[in-house]
This record gives sequence, C-alpha cells and structure tokens, in this order.
Amino acid sequence: MIALRDPEHGCPWDREQDFKSIAPYTIEEAYEVADAITRGDMRDLRDELGDLLFQVVFHAHMGKERGAFDFDDVANAISDKLERRHPHVFGNEEIGSTQEQSRAWERHKKTEREARGHGQAQSILDSVPDGRPALQRAGELQRAAASQDFDWPDAASVLPKLREELIELETALSRPDGHEQVVEELGDLLFTCVNLARHLRVDADGVLCQANAKFERRFRRMEKAIQAQGRSLEDATLAEMDALWESAKQTEVE
Repeated sequence: MIALRDPEHGCPWDREQDFKSIAPYTIEEAYEVADAITRGDMRDLRDELGDLLFQVVFHAHMGKERGAFDFDDVANAISDKLERRHPHVFGNEEIGSTQEQSRAWERHKKTEREARGHGQAQSILDSVPDGRPALQRAGELQRAAASQDFDWPDAASVLPKLREELIELETALSRPDGHEQVVEELGDLLFTCVNLARHLRVDADGVLCQANAKFERRFRRMEKAIQAQGRSLEDATLAEMDALWESAKQTEVE
C-alpha cells in the first residue's frame, strides 16, 4: 500500500482515492465475502477475505497519511472493544445464555455512547448507524429494542402482526387515492417480515438472497424451455410461461 500510494512512483488510480471513493469498494468486497460463504467456496472465500483485508489496509493507510490513525490503532481499537464487551470472557462477569449476552452487549454499547456524549441521555437506537442496508438496519433496530424487552416473545407471536399488516396493505390498495398509504403499509409489512426472520434466527438478507437464487434458477429453466422450442419469451403467452414455471418448480421437487 505504501508503494501504491507513493506520490512519485505509485499507481495513479490508488493515489487519487480517498475514504469516500473507496467506501463503495469496501461494501462490495464484504458482499463478495458473503457470496463466497453462501456458495461454500473456500478458495473464493480465502481470496475475497484478502480483498476485504486490503480495503482495511487501504483505509488505515489513508488515516496514517492524515495523522489520524494507522493499522495498529485499528487493530488495538477492536481488541479493546471486544475485551470491554466480553467481560464474561476477559473478566469476572458471568453470562448464562445468548439472550443475556445480547442484553449485556447493548448495555456496554450504551455505556460507551454515554461516555462519548459526556453523560448526556441518548437513545438505545443510537447504536444503529444510518448507513446500513435497509434489511440489516431493520434487524439491528429490532435487536436494540428487544434488549430493553420491547419485543414479541417468539416467532408465533409475530404472525398475527404479519396478517394485520397484510390486511392494512390490502385496504390501502382498495382506495383509489391510497398510493402513499400503500407504500407505508408495504414498508410496515417488510419490517414485520424482518422481525419474523429475527425470531426464527435466520438472516433476512440471506433468506431473500436464497429466494432471489430460486427465482433466477426457475426463470432460467423456463427461458431455456421456451428457447428449446425455437421461440423467445416475447413469443410466449403468460399462460405458457406459467405452465413452464410450474414445470421448473416440479423439476426441483423431484
């Protein structure tokens, strides 16, 4: 990285970058790590983790150039944070379950926020940054609220709320001037779906990725079936596509 950022002999592209320009690549590399894990490809995972580590090195080096922090500071900061937030591992505190650990984690985060805010009262939700993808942030907001016991007791308890939100969406759709309410109710429905996923202890984003992959797989089968007839999707009727879609589903079941 020192060589790449060298003012005289470095790479022109690397020299021009700053924190903002590199941030999208950092997010992209994190998604590629997750994709390799989903596919179970250990070679790709190794390579993608290297790419993600490179992003950390890149940011740390730019921090060093500004005199703000360096790689050692980054490593020490996370080490210190993990020790603070795991007193049951690095100290004498005892925690008997995952739920207790989650509550303790939020308490430690709150203490850290109050220290940064010089003791001023802050919201428990301040720990959830704005820049998260919407599905991830919804889950984190819900977990933060749940740490204060503002939550349903189990997954089955979420289902009536899910039905309620669906009914409200259907009601909004029935109104000729209800577009804004439709959008709002659809958001509420999605938020409740994330809540259900959280109670089922599955990752909402991961579940949606699986659904995307299933749709893509079936759509491609349908597409190939039509192409095998010497036709294109534009030539097929909706009824024909529906029949081939059902056939693709049946192939997966078999």
